[in-house]
Amino acid sequence: MNGNNRSNIKPGAHVKIVQKQDQPSGKLSEGIVKDILTKSPTHPHGIKVRLQSGIVGRVKEIMDT
Repeated sequence: MNGNNRSNIKPGAHVKIVQKQDQPSGKLSEGIVKDILTKSPTHPHGIKVRLQSGIVGRVKEIMDT
């Protein structure tokens, strides 16, 4: 599932995100969503979230639960 729609992402969801410093390399970090930081319903680069680990980034992939 695509991470550009806020409605697809819920706290507790297992996702892969790209952190700001990893955008050039495309390296993904994985974790559980704690907070959704983007207020708009969609974002072309992915919805920004904070993971339970404290990492902030944009959702690139929503994992199957």
